[in-house]
Amino acid sequence: MGIERRRPVARAAAITAVALAVTAGTAGAAGAAGAAADGDGPAQRPGVNRLEGVWQADGYGTIAEIHGTTLTTYDVTRISCTPGFIVAAQVGAAAPGGAVRYGRPGTGYGELTVTPRGRDRAVYKEDSAAGAKNLSRLPGGLPARCTRPAPQDALAVFDRFWATFEENYPFFAAKGVDWKARGAQARAAITPATDTTALAGIITGLLEPLGDAHTFLGRKAADGGYDLVFGGLRPGTREPDDRLREQAARAVAAQLLAPEQTFGRGRLGVGELPGGLGYLRVSGFDGYVADGPYQAHAAELDRALDVLLAHPERLNGLVIDLRLNGGGSDELGLRIASRLTDRPFLAYRKVARNDPADPTAFTRPQPVTVRPAAGAARYTGPVALLTAGSTVSAGETFTQAMAERRPAPVQIGENTQGVFSDVMFKPISDELLTGLPNEKFLTRDGSTFDGPGIPPDVRTPVFTEEELAGLKDSALTEARRILGAEH
Repeated sequence: MGIERRRPVARAAAITAVALAVTAGTAGAAGAAGAAADGDGPAQRPGVNRLEGVWQADGYGTIAEIHGTTLTTYDVTRISCTPGFIVAAQVGAAAPGGAVRYGRPGTGYGELTVTPRGRDRAVYKEDSAAGAKNLSRLPGGLPARCTRPAPQDALAVFDRFWATFEENYPFFAAKGVDWKARGAQARAAITPATDTTALAGIITGLLEPLGDAHTFLGRKAADGGYDLVFGGLRPGTREPDDRLREQAARAVAAQLLAPEQTFGRGRLGVGELPGGLGYLRVSGFDGYVADGPYQAHAAELDRALDVLLAHPERLNGLVIDLRLNGGGSDELGLRIASRLTDRPFLAYRKVARNDPADPTAFTRPQPVTVRPAAGAARYTGPVALLTAGSTVSAGETFTQAMAERRPAPVQIGENTQGVFSDVMFKPISDELLTGLPNEKFLTRDGSTFDGPGIPPDVRTPVFTEEELAGLKDSALTEARRILGAEH
């Protein structure tokens, strides 16, 4: 699951919900039932939690401790172990097979499932993420260093930050960044007088050259959330603001036959274009409801898709506009794809870096498949995807998945941003929180689009000042031309 990008003035308090998975692919009961049906091990004895204990994730630099009804994470590097970002409470009883649902305390709904796979293995699945994490039991329990308070002086905090990236970030070579050399230089500037503001500036100086929209630094705010100190971005791309969104909406509206119907608190728009073409705007893959589990977000997305596909036989083509898409849940993207096919297809394979000493070592590829949605209207005709540098994260994983659909969509506009991994949220001190990717989304041939993004089939201007001033939208016009020519 990718984090949705936030403007610097926004609070990052909502990051908590994202990290714990604000959205999910299956209902809690269904997920638990599926885990129980796998035939793995004996049924759980009443009052006994088969997951009780300490678990190490394969990759991700994470330990999970399950004690009673609480799941607590710890972030580990070769030099540190500190409290992680997630403290979750069990929701409901464990399933007969031992699967347990967890969610944010006080919400009453689950957002992730941990499923035992025998005595010493388990699977951790965040509902909003495509794919899961494999866990292995740590027989010695919680390492002693995880029970001691972490030092908070600037040098110790810097070292934790540097090690977190050194052991997890997969793209230093691709970015041309010598992390060791740059880290040593930055570390030398830290003195006992270095305060949090100065340290944040030093860390920002290390993050900026990565040009990675899935790297960030946040500082704790008075309300308990985080202010965004720094958020990465690929050079040559821009962060959409309200003015751009308003101007873009007017340019699109000039070509629609009627005002679009909006769903998901304005993040989804459904409209009709001349020539029997449908139009779907997806400005993000989360935030469709103010708060709630995946089911609530998915239900709102389904409402939009039901209107869009009310009469699929009448559609001569479909335009999906992802140009100002800030990301969110990969599962919601797969949910759209499931309404646009009548046969299963491989979306991508996920791998995660899993050796702190070897940046080329990754977990076994985990296939993610799109399956036709059951019991819902589906459309299998021609599709055009509109993309830009502001198509980020889950907007990109959806674009990558749809490339495997048949017939494949035509992609029009600009390269996407070039970030695909779920974002790991790592507190590095009592005040500072950093985020980084550690995964790759592999194509069928094993390559990725991390860095430059997915290139379009047809390159056009996207929301330039000149075009917006004249209510012109070259990408949408080209999509209409291409789809219209097929009929």
